[in-house]
This record gives sequence, C-alpha cells and structure tokens, in this order.
Amino acid sequence: MYFCSENRRNVKVFGIFMLLFSMAACSNRQSPAPVRTPWGDVLGQETDTASFDLDDIERAGELIALTLSGPASYYEYRGMQLGVHQLLCRRWASSLGVRLRVEVCRDTAEMLRRMAAGEGDVIAFPLQRDTLTPGWMVDSLKPQLLESLLRWYKPSLMAEVAAEEQRLLKGGGVKRRVFAPMLNRAGGVISRYDGLFRQYSVEIGWDWRLMAAQCYQESTFDPMAQSWAGARGLMQIMPTTADHLGLARADMTDPEKNIAAAARYLHELYCHFNDISNVRERQDFVLASYNGGESHIRDAMRLAERDGLDARRWSVVAAYVLRLSDPQYYQDPLVHHGYMRGAETKDYVERIRARWMQYRGVKGAPGGSGTPHKSYRGQRKAKYTLRPSAQ
Repeated sequence: MYFCSENRRNVKVFGIFMLLFSMAACSNRQSPAPVRTPWGDVLGQETDTASFDLDDIERAGELIALTLSGPASYYEYRGMQLGVHQLLCRRWASSLGVRLRVEVCRDTAEMLRRMAAGEGDVIAFPLQRDTLTPGWMVDSLKPQLLESLLRWYKPSLMAEVAAEEQRLLKGGGVKRRVFAPMLNRAGGVISRYDGLFRQYSVEIGWDWRLMAAQCYQESTFDPMAQSWAGARGLMQIMPTTADHLGLARADMTDPEKNIAAAARYLHELYCHFNDISNVRERQDFVLASYNGGESHIRDAMRLAERDGLDARRWSVVAAYVLRLSDPQYYQDPLVHHGYMRGAETKDYVERIRARWMQYRGVKGAPGGSGTPHKSYRGQRKAKYTLRPSAQ
C-alpha cells in the first residue's frame, strides 16, 4: 500500500514499510533553493504552518481537505456535499473530533501548490489509483496526522461509504407518504392545498397548477415529507434555504408557511433569470435551479454560449446540464461549480411540465398567465423583501 506524502519542498511517495524512515527524514531534509513558478509563486520557502500537526488541528477544530470536483471525489447535490472520497474524509475528521472544510481546486497542480503553501492538511483525491488505499496525500511535516490516517483507514471503508452514498442517491432516506396525483379529478380538485397554491402563485405570477405539479414532484403532497438531505415539507425546502427565506425551521412542515416560502424562493430565482425574456423558458430555468442549483445551471449556460448556441432556451441548456457529468465538460475553465448530476434535474423539469399539462384542465381558479400580478408590483412588494443569505 502507498500513501503520497508532501514535503513543502519535495513530493515523495512511500510505502508503509518505509513510514518510520520517511518520518525521521523529514526533520533532517535540507531545503533546496527556492523556485519561482511561471505564475509568480515561490516554492520551497518555509511557512508558519509547517508544524501545524494533529494536535493543532484538533485545537483549531478543523481539518482542511483539498480535492477536485468529480463523481467519486466531491460534488454538491441538493445542498449536500457528496462524493465517496469527501464522505470518507468527513468520517475521518469526525473520528478526530473536528469538522471538515473542503477546498475544491481546479486541477492537480493547484492541489499540490496549495498543499505546499500550507493551505491544506490532506489531499482527499485518489492520486494513487493502483493501490488499496484512498491514495490521498498528507504533508510529511505532519507525521501525527499521517499516522492517524494510517491507523484509521481500512480498505473496507471505501466500499462501505460507496454503498451508503448509493442508498442516499436512490432515495432510501426519503420519508413520505404517497398521495394520488389528483384528489378529485371529476370535481377539479388537485390537492387539499389548492387554495394555498392559488393564493401564493398569483402573487408571484405563476399558474397555480404549475406550482401544484412541482409540489407533487417534490413531496407527493405530503406535508411531513423529509429527504435524506434534510429538505422538509410540501415543497422540500432545505434548512439553509429556509434560513435565507426567513422560514423558521420549526415551521418547515407547516403547509402554508412552506408554500409561502417556496413562492418567495421561486420569485427570487425568477428575478435572477431576468436575462431570459420568454416567460415559459424562464420558468423552466427556475425549476431547474430549484432542483439542481442556479450555479450549475449558469455553468451549463456558459458552455452553450461558448458553442454559439442560444443559452436562453431550456432545450438547448438542458443538453449541457446532462454533459456536466462528463469530465470533458465539468473540468472546462468556464465551469465554476464542477460536477453535476444533471440527468435528475432535466427529468425534474420534464416531469413537472408533463404533470402541469395534465392539471391544466382543472378549472375554477385564476390560472395566472405568467405575467406578474399588479398587486405584487404594488402594495404587496414589501411583503417579500428577502433577508441576506445566511450562506
């Protein structure tokens, strides 16, 4: 088995059978002359973080991991940080009694440079892919930390964490009851919350039936639904989003407060896409952002623009959302937020639109054409003044 150990002056790969010799050599190694890189950084200079070993990390309460975006290493999904290596590193940090801070780098060269500059404690990325270890890199000037990792890690942990991630992604942690897509088709009743959808969708200029279709996709009209990621309520609002919207966490399962907060969030996203004039297109971008995150959608839009395509048409951008699971695309310099599970987001928008088409036959309530209601622009404007994001 091999781990890669990073001295701030040299990089050396060594086996466990060489561990004691390598650790002893760290204190006697002579520093080479500083080398200036083409981008101006000077490598080979000692930093004041050189002796920041395990004891200091425990006192600081934080382990800093450097990594790359990717399906196995690190990615964000519905407000959560996933990736087998990230989850594994988080377990290790937890065993040390500290929190984990993940710093995502652009490439391997940046990871090595930042490690040399003392900006990370471990590279939680499989640099040594042909071994049975995680293949991570620990600064050899942190022998206590390296020894802790070697004691803690067992090959079985990798498969265990991978299985855990798959269970989460398959929805095994979602707790909800499944209700019928329509409560009373003949009577024109979609759900018991139709009145709330009518009220809050009109205030943001949406068809209430579109909001109802989104609610069914999120929770199947179960106000007590809770996902493994922590999203709760009819519209599956994440705790951090609730904080941002001013929704008390204790009220996240309250039907009206949950729907009202979701309406505020939909309106906020709608305003963020004011560069898209077509209402129908704009709503699709909002729905996609609600599911997959606005930052990932903007990454896909930049790729579409690069290729000379219309980045304000969802059918065009959706193809690039899918491609954000391909290293050729998520490692592109235009992509600022890395890997994305794009297939789910594309399917999310399509399913909501298909259900909305079924719901459009429901009569007896103002539908909302997509044009902002005059009351929202007028006296109700102050009602949805948003607090600064807590993130």
